[in-house]
Order: sequence, then C-alpha cells, then structure tokens
Amino acid sequence: MAKTSSFDVSTGVDLQEVDNAVNQARKEIATRYDFKNTDCTLDFDRAAAAIKLEADDEYRLGQLLQVLREKLTRRGVPIKNLDEGTPEVGTLGRGRQTVGLKQGIDQDTAKKIVKAVKDQKYKKVQVATQGEELRVSSPSRDQLQEVMAFLKAGDWGVDLQFGNYR
Repeated sequence: MAKTSSFDVSTGVDLQEVDNAVNQARKEIATRYDFKNTDCTLDFDRAAAAIKLEADDEYRLGQLLQVLREKLTRRGVPIKNLDEGTPEVGTLGRGRQTVGLKQGIDQDTAKKIVKAVKDQKYKKVQVATQGEELRVSSPSRDQLQEVMAFLKAGDWGVDLQFGNYR
C-alpha cells in the first residue's frame, strides 16, 4: 500500500506584527505635517482582530489608511488579508472605518479552492476541509507539488500559506 503525503493550506496574519505596524503608523501620524492639530486615531483590537481608524474628514481617513497599509507591508503582513470596511462619514464630517484581519480560510473560499483542485483532475489527490484550513493529500509528491503551484498561481482573495508538508 502506498504511503500518502500531504500538506496544509491556511491563511492568517501575525497579530504581533500588526500591533507593531499600528504603533509605527501612530508615530508617523504624530510627526507628519498634514496631521498637525488634527484628531486622528488608530486603535487595534487584538481580540476582534480589527483595526479602527478615525479621522477629521474623509481625505485624512484615506491618508491614515495609506499609512497603515505601508507600515503593514513593511512588517510583512499580507495586504490581501485585510478586510476593509466601507468608510462612514459621521457628524461634523468625521470619518470612521474598520479594517478586519482574515485569520482563516472562510467556507466560501474553501469551497472554491476544493472545486478548482477537483476540476484540474489530478490523479488521486484529495482535498479535505479541516476547520479554517485545508489538507491536500496524495500518494504522489509530484502531484502535491503541482497542486501547490496551481494554488500559488490563483487569486483566492487571501494570502495562502503552505505548511506541514510531509
């Protein structure tokens, strides 16, 4: 009987790196000339895996989001895993926005990935959903390498990470 090999497909962000990026963005906002004498805030809620942005107006909110994206990119946090909510304009023109962080593969994306792999008709490749990650298994390691290359080439809306290859 052939021994099966497998790997796991998951997604997520390092919350400590996000915290560091938010702190760096706060420091930059405190020193930037276009943010002088303004009331702009960035709050990171680790439990909810969300960042709340608030600014004096919609333009500054966009600038705040741009600074946050830049800091996250420099810290190695995948931008694909950001779930940017719609900007809300409140009283006196104040802008608010919540940016969520995707920590696992949601069911819709998992179904799309499973269907796409099955449509490729790889021989004896099986894909199983395990909570918020996928396990791809096959007796042939070459087939697993092909599936991994196929998944890397596709745009799934999240940054896929491959691990536990055995």
